Amino acid sequence: MSLRRDWGTTPLDRLKAQYDRDLRCRECGFEDTVGAWQARTTGDRVSYRHVCPSCGAIETRTLRLTD
Repeated sequence: MSLRRDWGTTPLDRLKAQYDRDLRCRECGFEDTVGAWQARTTGDRVSYRHVCPSCGAIETRTLRLTD
């Protein structure tokens, strides 16, 4: 018997999965039931971005990675 894990294998995957659970727009209140946060990295930063499909508002969260 195997357990299904929807939250990923790395800490950053798990963080994105947590963000994906809350896709309600802070601007218009629309709840995006099919969307997801997009992740991008520059090496020392990880940026997460979600665009509301209803009003186009953009929400971002950025993490700075340190040693």
